[in-house]
Amino acid sequence: MSDSETGGSTEQMTSRNILGSLLKSGLHEMNRERSGLLLSGLSAGLDIGFGPLMMAVVLTLSPGTFGDLTTELLLASVYSVGFMFVILGRSELFTEHTTLAVIPVIDRQASVRQLGRLWGLVYAGNIVGGLLFTLLVTLLMPELGVVDPTSFETIALKLVDHDLPWLFVGGVFAGWLMGLLAWLVAAAQDTTARILLVLIVTGTIGLLHLPHSIAGNVEVLFGLIVSSAITPMDYVAFLALATVGNAVGGAVFVALLKYGHVVRGAD
Repeated sequence: MSDSETGGSTEQMTSRNILGSLLKSGLHEMNRERSGLLLSGLSAGLDIGFGPLMMAVVLTLSPGTFGDLTTELLLASVYSVGFMFVILGRSELFTEHTTLAVIPVIDRQASVRQLGRLWGLVYAGNIVGGLLFTLLVTLLMPELGVVDPTSFETIALKLVDHDLPWLFVGGVFAGWLMGLLAWLVAAAQDTTARILLVLIVTGTIGLLHLPHSIAGNVEVLFGLIVSSAITPMDYVAFLALATVGNAVGGAVFVALLKYGHVVRGAD
């Protein structure tokens, strides 16, 4: 086992090493079997649902609500739980691959068709996994006793109660942060550092209430199922604009810029 795997190495990776690691990882994922990608995406879609579920629990049990500093910080912290399960568990999350998979295409080691195949399979698995998680929790919710259905409505409205341009721009920022997280996790030398990075970056997304297409898929689906205030059109509009925004944010602000500065002489 290497020093980096045991947490014993303190040497910082160079930008070129990080880029090389992401290239290798992206090419590996592109060459995986279709069933493996789908199952990994399904697992990620299921696992990430624990974040929105814990947010609903916090809103139910907390005396405060959105706008209260303590409650907001708690919500942002538990929002990160699902991302920790996914990223540390090495499941496939669509918003990570907006960076990981674009880089091999920019480097001309993979085709746009391969990129589309990877994105499509992972995204489909993520969405279906999120739907299954939502249905399971909805069935169990009356017996849990710690979740008020109105909490799900409150969380969903926080995402869909915006103008459409905001959903896209907010999605760009969320994708930017997720792409940056993928880059930073590749640079991290131990598990503790990775946990802190996931907590800080995804907690920022949660604190700013930015639309993340996969976690948000679960958040809005919960609201759609338990509340008449959330309509199917709200869900479709959110998912479409958040997805496109996430892809643009990760591909442009991380993949293109990071790749460009590294190949032009960064260490």
